[in-house]
Amino acid sequence: MTGSIDEALALIKRGAEEILLEDELVERLKEGRPLRIKAGFDPTAPDLHLGHTVLINKLKQFQDLGHEILFLIGDFTGLIGDPTGKNQTRKPLTPEQVQDNAKSYEEQIFKILDRDKTTVVFNSVWLEKLGAAGMIQLAAKHTVARMLERDDFSKRFKGEQPIAIHEFLYPLIQGYDSVALKADVELGGTDQKFNLLMGRELQKTEGQKPQTVLMMPLLEGLDGVQKMSKSLGNYIGVSDAPSEMYGKLMQISDELMWRYFDLLSFKSNSEIDGYKKEVGEGVNPRDIKVRLAEEIVARFHGEAALKDVSKGAGNKFAWGDTPDDMPEITLVAESDEGVPIITAAREAGIVASASAAKGMLKQGAIRVNGEPVKDPGYKLLPGEVYVCQAGKKKFAQVTVTK
Repeated sequence: MTGSIDEALALIKRGAEEILLEDELVERLKEGRPLRIKAGFDPTAPDLHLGHTVLINKLKQFQDLGHEILFLIGDFTGLIGDPTGKNQTRKPLTPEQVQDNAKSYEEQIFKILDRDKTTVVFNSVWLEKLGAAGMIQLAAKHTVARMLERDDFSKRFKGEQPIAIHEFLYPLIQGYDSVALKADVELGGTDQKFNLLMGRELQKTEGQKPQTVLMMPLLEGLDGVQKMSKSLGNYIGVSDAPSEMYGKLMQISDELMWRYFDLLSFKSNSEIDGYKKEVGEGVNPRDIKVRLAEEIVARFHGEAALKDVSKGAGNKFAWGDTPDDMPEITLVAESDEGVPIITAAREAGIVASASAAKGMLKQGAIRVNGEPVKDPGYKLLPGEVYVCQAGKKKFAQVTVTK
């Protein structure tokens, strides 16, 4: 392992929601050996977006610190279907679907992880050998009462919604994966806490030192509010075209930009602190956002792709380009301070009223030159031309004079 313990721990903790138990992790790091770092993925959604890469990025950080990465593709558990967060039984995948999706996963993860330093494992290798007797013995290690402590199971039970017996097996099997792999650390989302802790318990019963659990948060989407999701349309796909990926990244708010740096960037902590210092000294946050967008586009499409991303890509809007036939309006500022954004939006006709503009500002749904504006005191300065947007489809070009 390279670097000091303190530096390694700072990098590992960056962006993490919770570590159980941190003291145990420190003790393991002090051993000076490559730790076995496990993260499991059911091959149910092979088309990844940046939200899916948060865990993979953390694996990459562990990898760069010299640890052994165990990328577990749950081909066996994919046949069950993870019930986490679901209010009904999930339809299991066919073996053919699982294999096809697993191949797609491998193609995408190696845009981030070093192929030569990553061990891809399939849990069917040890779970098929377990057999019926082994599965029953595994099931005997936990109670129904304990399973019902899980929030999603509890809600379904109280709501008299069916819970299939095989769904209780999922967290047990995920935990048993940690036993089979002798994992030192397991990564997962905050929604996987019950399953991750199951690995610790089963390792204890098998006489192994319990793994450290590191939970990463769910990444907010382009709106900065809800988690990134294809169904919500607020996502950036890892297969998006370079210009589209760049354009979407340039639309995130300045506040969300720092969150994305923590969870998506491979810049060092000191480099990111340097960027924050630059902004504090007056550098436009948009200039820093360009660096983030270029890093991520290069990761998935290569440095050459950056040459094809036009300088104006940052002015593209997350839900499409600015229309060529947008209305144009000239406003006269009463002072050098300019025209309030609420007035400009109302006069330009992109909002119905001042109160509607205030509501959209709170939601970050008004943009000026592609940048979300939330401050109701924001003003458009005299002598400038602005592209103003409200929601996804209403645009206006606003020229301010005095």
